[in-house]
Amino acid sequence: MEIPGILSIAIFLPFISAVIVAVFLTGKTARGFAVIASALELVVTGYIFIAHRQNGYDFSEKITSWFPESFPVQYFLSVDGISAPLILLTGLLGIVAIFASWNITERTKEHFMWLLLLQGAVIGVFTSMDFLLFFLFWELELIPMFFLISIWGTGRKEYSAMKFLIFTILGSAFMLIGILVIFAGTGTFDMTKISESLPSSNLIMPVGLLFLFMSIGFAVKLPVFPLHTWLPDAHTDAPTAASVMLAGVLLKMGGYGLLRVSAGMFPDQLEKYAWVLALLGVINIIYGAAITIRQTDLKRLIAYSSVSHMGFVLLGLSAFGGGITSLALTGAALQMFTHGTITGLLFLTIGFIYERTHTRHIPDLGGLARRMPVFTVSLVVAGLASLGLPGTSGFVSEVTIFLGAFPAFKLATIIAAFGLVLTAAYILWMIQRSMFGPERERFEQIGDATAVQVIPIALLITSIIGIGIYPAFVSDVFTEGITQMLNMTGTN
Repeated sequence: MEIPGILSIAIFLPFISAVIVAVFLTGKTARGFAVIASALELVVTGYIFIAHRQNGYDFSEKITSWFPESFPVQYFLSVDGISAPLILLTGLLGIVAIFASWNITERTKEHFMWLLLLQGAVIGVFTSMDFLLFFLFWELELIPMFFLISIWGTGRKEYSAMKFLIFTILGSAFMLIGILVIFAGTGTFDMTKISESLPSSNLIMPVGLLFLFMSIGFAVKLPVFPLHTWLPDAHTDAPTAASVMLAGVLLKMGGYGLLRVSAGMFPDQLEKYAWVLALLGVINIIYGAAITIRQTDLKRLIAYSSVSHMGFVLLGLSAFGGGITSLALTGAALQMFTHGTITGLLFLTIGFIYERTHTRHIPDLGGLARRMPVFTVSLVVAGLASLGLPGTSGFVSEVTIFLGAFPAFKLATIIAAFGLVLTAAYILWMIQRSMFGPERERFEQIGDATAVQVIPIALLITSIIGIGIYPAFVSDVFTEGITQMLNMTGTN
């Protein structure tokens, strides 16, 4: 049975909950309410994922009278196989972020308010099928993330928050120009119709330049070299919950945009410049991994590893232009989902360890395994999944990308595979130096995970192992959505 308005519920449940937290609640009451709200949101997003019928667009909601008739902006929400898993990912990481904030004592209710607003905005991005509505939600998520970093972060938190804001706004400016040019040529913001009407439309700028403008906006968010420099600073100085959401879902907005817009609306241009995506993907993978090896701060190490892992998304997208259809694109989409859970677990675990040791400097750590067995298991599972160990979700997504991309770009795929060697090097080095070796006196009194902290760890480990064992649970949904997109563009 389809629940009417379920997508609006998924968006506005966090929004309304944020208002209630901000206006009526304080302290532990605000925290408890945020847990309940995020748990309900997980149920709602889980329902959307499971009830999606894999036959096109589902749960569509449309209000055409939202704006004046002369400006045809619609309140148009819908879900397909590309967005449904990402909505589930947002619901899962939303409750993880709330648990990660359990010990927040400074301006508590504001913290949970911004987290809930962030979650609702990201759901809005993944469900919007009106381009201008999509852009409004895209910009809305900047506000809560800016305040989460600048207020509850550490180090150069104001600098990092402002850098994140400036980079993203500049990327969004290119995107907005592209959206307005598309509207001027097609007369619609309806994303389900643009791919059909765009080839015959009279655009006011060359289609190649339009494709570039749109792709720049998404490339900043992914991020793509050399537009990535905001990411390590933002991650390093962000609070744990913000890092979980930033790595887990905000980066995926960039990949989603490249898949939905760059591939879905500009297939000819994507095919023409596929070699550029393959080149940038390889640079991301190798450069990101090489820089990661040099890091001595745990959070900065994982931040640069995200640059490397997002290169696999670009590699999968590049195969679009090499005669390969759904396999590589499914791998790229699956990489977004699995990276969200894996990196979310890495940042979560590192944040919990930092709360006890008060350091993220790897040479100052070591010998923690006996004192922190739960955190050690969590870090090992996330680390092994990140390097692509068979039986984990990381292996499935990367192998799928390699199998799909190799026929299109053999050399690029071979070079990218070498990135896995570098990943294994920095992950194993990080785990060994941080958790094993001789015990240190100053850590004799520290404890392991509390019952509250075990909950988000267990949720993410279950996802990582579960998808590693049965990847079809997510990959089949992605394949359905990508096949539908390819059929609409005439490339399948």
